[in-house]
Amino acid sequence: MSQVKILVIDDDIGMTELLALLLAPASPDILTANSGKVGVELARKYSPDIIILDLMMPEMNGWTACKRIRELSNTPILILTAM
Repeated sequence: MSQVKILVIDDDIGMTELLALLLAPASPDILTANSGKVGVELARKYSPDIIILDLMMPEMNGWTACKRIRELSNTPILILTAM
């Protein structure tokens, strides 16, 4: 059985590191991005099984990143935000 690939996109480096640490027991294959643009690129390149996405980010916010990812795939996206 292959490992689940999880992509975490959040501009807060502390949050991406914390989520990667917390999710490590469930899946050793965790990718992190600290901007929407990089997150979309990683989603395109690695086709994760699930994406955890923050909405409030500079440059490309989570809404825009979500729309761009939807153009590429139907990967489930979990929105995690302080909003």
